[in-house]
Formats: sequence, C-alpha cells, structure tokens
Amino acid sequence: MRVVDAHRLVRTMLAGAAIVLVAAGAFAGPATPVLESDSIRLAFDIERGNLLELTAKASAHDYIDETHSLELWRAAFMDGREIGPAQASRFTWETSDSPRGTLRLMWQDFALAGLPALRVTAEVALASGVAEAKWEIHIEGLAESSLRSVCFPRVGGVTALEGETVAVPIWMGEKTSRARALLNAKPEGGRRAWEYPGILSMQWLAVYGAQGPGLRVSTNDLAALRKQFALCGDGQGGLGIEVVHVPQVGTGAPSEYAPSYEVLTGVYDGDWYTAAEGYRAWAMEQPWVTQSRVRLGLVPDWVSSTGLWVWTRGPSPGVLEPAAELQRQAGVPVSVFWHWWHGCPYDVGFPEYLPPREGEVPFRDAVRKAHGEGLHAIVYMNQRLWGMTTQSWKDKDAARYAVKGPDGTIAPEVYNTFMKAPCASMCMGTQFWRDTYAGLAEEAVCNLGVDGIYMDQACSSLACYDAGHGHPLGGGSYWMEGFRALQADIRERCAADKQVTLAGEGCGESWLPYLDIMLSLQVSMERYAAPGEWEPIPLFQAVYHDCSTLYGNYSSLTRPPYDELWPAEFAPKTPLELLDRKFATQFRLEQARAFVWGQQPSVANFRPNHLIDRKEEMDFFLQLVKLRQRALRYLRDGVFLRPPATGAPDAEIPVSRLSIYAGQHDAVQEYRMTAPTVLSSAWRAVDGTVGIVVVNISENKTPVHIELDEKQYPIGASGNIAQIYGNEETAVYADGRATLDIILGPCEARVYEVVPGSRQ
Repeated sequence: MRVVDAHRLVRTMLAGAAIVLVAAGAFAGPATPVLESDSIRLAFDIERGNLLELTAKASAHDYIDETHSLELWRAAFMDGREIGPAQASRFTWETSDSPRGTLRLMWQDFALAGLPALRVTAEVALASGVAEAKWEIHIEGLAESSLRSVCFPRVGGVTALEGETVAVPIWMGEKTSRARALLNAKPEGGRRAWEYPGILSMQWLAVYGAQGPGLRVSTNDLAALRKQFALCGDGQGGLGIEVVHVPQVGTGAPSEYAPSYEVLTGVYDGDWYTAAEGYRAWAMEQPWVTQSRVRLGLVPDWVSSTGLWVWTRGPSPGVLEPAAELQRQAGVPVSVFWHWWHGCPYDVGFPEYLPPREGEVPFRDAVRKAHGEGLHAIVYMNQRLWGMTTQSWKDKDAARYAVKGPDGTIAPEVYNTFMKAPCASMCMGTQFWRDTYAGLAEEAVCNLGVDGIYMDQACSSLACYDAGHGHPLGGGSYWMEGFRALQADIRERCAADKQVTLAGEGCGESWLPYLDIMLSLQVSMERYAAPGEWEPIPLFQAVYHDCSTLYGNYSSLTRPPYDELWPAEFAPKTPLELLDRKFATQFRLEQARAFVWGQQPSVANFRPNHLIDRKEEMDFFLQLVKLRQRALRYLRDGVFLRPPATGAPDAEIPVSRLSIYAGQHDAVQEYRMTAPTVLSSAWRAVDGTVGIVVVNISENKTPVHIELDEKQYPIGASGNIAQIYGNEETAVYADGRATLDIILGPCEARVYEVVPGSRQ
C-alpha cells in the first residue's frame, strides 16, 4: 500500500513574486505534487511521482503529453537489476521553504526489488523570473549494490509540436525534424544516446516547434564528469529526453550517490539559436572558456594565420608539393593536414607510426624544405587506438592498459573495411598509454620536424572498468584529467624545440584549454551520414566561436584515396579519379557552410591539375579563401549571431555519398537533397560592428533580401552598411532596422559591414 503524506500549502515570496508549492491535502479531492513560479508550473503523478505537466505560463503551453509519460527516474546496477518508482512501496513528497522554493519527492521500501534500505530523493527547485527548473537526485542505502547508471530526470512524453525539431550538439551540431519517426520505427521504440564529455560537445539538447515553443535540457557540470544525454521513443509516437548519470563503481564504492551538478529544464520561445544563446550566457563564465588556449593567446601564430588547409595523404612528394603550388595560387598561408605519412597501414598498425613510410631522412628533408616555403604540417596520430594484430600489442602487453567493459573484456573496434583488423581503445587514465603516445609525438615533432599532431578521436571519451588502472571505475573525470596530463606532457617534451600544435577530431567545450584547433567535418556530413535524417547546424560556433578555432572539410573533387599498404587487390584502377561535375554544387555547399560558419577553409585530396580540370570549383573555393582574409575580424575573431533569413529559394541538388575509403567495396552512391541556394551568417566584431556574410552556391543570379532589427542584432538605431572588398556605395539605415537588398551573381560571396552610430 502506498502512503501519500499530507502537507499544508506553502507560499514563499521571492523578490516580490510568489512561488507556490502545493502538496497533498491542500485541497479537497485528490491533490497532486505541484511546483509553481511566476514563469512555469510543474505537476507530478500522485501515485509514483512521474512528471505530468511542465507549462510555460507566458504561452500557456504544456510541454508534457501524459499519454506518453515516463518514469521520472531509472537506476541500473552492475549486477543487471533495474529499478524505478514502480518498485517502491512508499512514495511521499514535501515542500521546503528554501530561497528558491523546492519540492522534494521521495521513494522508499524497495524490499521486493531486494533493496530494502534504498531511499531515492529527488528535489526540484524554481527561482523567480526564470522559466527553468533545477533537478537533483540522491540515492541512499546502496550497501554493497553498485550503480551502473541513473537516468534522471526523464522528461516525457514531450508534447508534439508543429514543425518539431530536435537540436543536439553532436560535435559541431545537428538537427532533425524526424526524431519522433526515427525513435518510433519499431513497436518497442528506440533510443539514441550521446556521451559527454565526448561526441556531445556541450551538455544540453533542445526540442522546439516552428512557431517557437522550445524546451532545453542541460546540466551545469564544471568537472566534466561522464554522463549521457538521450532521446527515446515508446513505439507509440512518444518522444522522451533523459540525462544519464554514470557513478563511480567498484571496491569501496560509497553507499550513496548524488551527482555533484544539477540538471536544468528550461522553456523558451525560439529555435536552436535561441537555445544556444541561452547556454552561451552561462558557458562564457566557465573555466574552460577563461582557460581556453584561444582566450589565453597560446595558439601558435601560424595556426591562427592559416589561410587554408590541404587535407591529403601519403608520402611527402604527393603531399607537400601540391600544397606549395596551391599556396602560390591562393596567395595565403597554407597548412597541411597529413595522413598516411606513417610506416604502418592506416586503421590497422597503430601506434607503430615510426619510421615514416618513405624513410626518416627523406621525410625530414621534405619537411625542412616545406618550412622554407612557408608551409606548416600536422601529422595524424590516433590518440586512443592500438592495433590488436600488431607485434607491439603483444610485446608491450598493451591489452593490460586497454579500456575494459563492466565484464572485464575489451570491445574491439574495426574501421578498415579491407583488412578488417581489430583495434582496441587504450585507456586515457593509464600512465602507460600517455607515456607511449607522448613519446611518439615527441619523436615526430622534435626529430622529424613536423609542427604538430592531429590527435584523432580526441574529443571523445569512454568508460573503463579495469580496477588495475588506478582510476575510478565507470564514471568520474579521469578521462579528461588524463588528456590534460597527456597534452601537457607533449608540450613540455617539445618546448625546447618548438611550440607544438595539437589538433583533435570533433570539438568539445572540455577540450578548449587543451587543443589549439579542432577538426569539424559536419559541414560535409552528406558524404558519410544516412541521408534525410540529420543536418548540420553551427551550435558550437554559436556558443564558442570566439574562444575556439575550427577547421576541416571532407569536400573533395575526387574519389577517396587508397592506402598503398592495404591489400592491392582492392585498390581502385584510377587513384583519386575526379568525381562527376554534377556534384559541383555539393562541393560549393560544403565550402560555403565552412565559410559562413567561420571555420578555417579546407580542401581534401587537392592536386595541382584541379586548378585547370576543375577551374570553376577551385575559383569558387579560392574566392572564399581570399574574402575570409579580409573579414577575419568577423569570421575568425567575432561572435556568431543569428543567421539572417535571405529570402532566397531552396533547390534540389545531386549529392555523392561515399566514405573515406576507395575500392571495390565503395562505389559512389548518389541521391538528391534540398539545399539553400544562398547561405548566410552574422557576426559581431570586437569593436561592435556587425558583419553579414552571404554566399550564392547556385549558378544563377539570385536576389537576396535581409532585414536586421536592433531587437535581435546590436546595430543600434542608425548607421551605415558597406560591402567589404566590393564596389557598392555605402547605404544608411535608421529607426533600428537595416535592410540589405542585393543580387548575388552566380557562385558569388560577399561580406557587408553594419556600423552603428555613423550616418552620412
């Protein structure tokens, strides 16, 4: 029999606004636990405490659909047991006269679940004037039972919205309007989870409608503790959101667990940019921003000055010489992102990188010559994989230091589609792996002369359960602490020789103090992702552009290359064969995204003949490269503002989908997608001027109409609009509204400056 305690109505006056806490027994009839402020109202199930209502008072919109309600929390144990509110024989609640106004929900008596001493307490708090609830959970009486994960809060089902979109900071950022369909494709429903710190670059996600109602779920963790954010379906059209906390487990684990941070559920009117803007207001005050290498001026000058990157592979003659030619043509500093320089086959022989495949002396001489021509290069070294078929795997007893699952085993990862060789992820929490990797990096930088290391898979993390590694098991911050130690060791080892550059795959707020530059490839995600499911959006730029540097693009005019150390029978007959010209618009789309979103320009698999055989595409690319150099105050140093609507039409374009690998297993797949003909962005420079960037990727003249209102953009009541690097006369605006009406030529890019406070 469940017991529901009765309490009196409590009113707490905060800053002149009432926060109302309603408990059972306050009214005649069946009362429910309710928490209410001047902005939002939350109501919970009287039987089990599940969330039944989350209403924004300004819009009267309820974000919760009771027909798809989820249990408020779920706990999973290392022995396989799972429990939730339904397993508790006693549920109570009470109110607290705290400064924020708090509702406390309590579950006890889990005897039937074999946990008689267990007690789960959830607290939900509100503050006046903020449409946001803060959630905390505390689990006591664990005794010898070790928790594997705790899902809390579970917000569901989220009320379906017209034009519903889910935005998730999957590295740079992605959104989908098909979340409900994807997660309810099977009768049992589906689930999609992302790790933080890791592929989830920031600790939040959002769901919003076309007309503005939005819900953002976030955490305020400053220690980068391991967790997940997840979306789930129930097979009946429901959509739920979960935050999954990962406790530390093992011998001596405490008898209680409470995350050291809060979960926040905030409601707002807007879209993905609105959600990002709200998160930025908090994020800018956090230590990973104040200690970021960009903010501290620690990024090597050559990195910040790079005009474009060439991403290429193989021995130096096919890498450095084409880059030097492109530098001569572009007239900007070119840097090289260099794969397959190493002596082992890619995705097979890691970390047996040394000596270089062309030999140590020729490699060193080539790098020295490139430096004489003003080129810089970073080389590929995966920062967590060890090939399980290598001799060093046996000789070094590397398995001892690999990541282990809860069952104590290694989960092999197979990336090479031809050799199918397994790799193991090494544990960043072990001194052995950090010493191994730092030693290899030191050799590449100090002996071979390269300028830096691309640490592949850097912005990711794994849970390790090997008690012999000396770190907390499962959860904790040991992965980020290990990475901090690794990068510091590499920098110290190389300091006497040069200021080493460290790059990482993806992007992540937790890595801002440790990486100089981050590879962001979602600008060209159509080449590798399932079509029609997710699309890229610049969430990370919207929050962190002015304290980070992003680069990278899969954008290529050729089929992918093939590693000469892979089996010859799978090699393509014509290496780096040019793609069909019909994919030229896709190339322009990828380059335009990177340009308007502020990334350093990059091109993959460049060969000098492309300047002739693909002149139109290369002219477009170099136009963006040169224009960016004139707009660095915005595109490199500025704050990302809301991308303005252009009024330009969308168009259907052909798209090639093919992986990084070439060969008989990987023919080009083609489909069609709808893309904007004109891409745009807006930026605020340090001096307060606003930059407007527009790029026409179509081969037709396209009219563009942009309106900026001082309520959304810092343009002031009046000022001037002028084109950078163009012939248009300066225009003026007044009444807090700047209007731009132009016609872009085929494949043309422009940048305009909006200067407030100046009038002709």
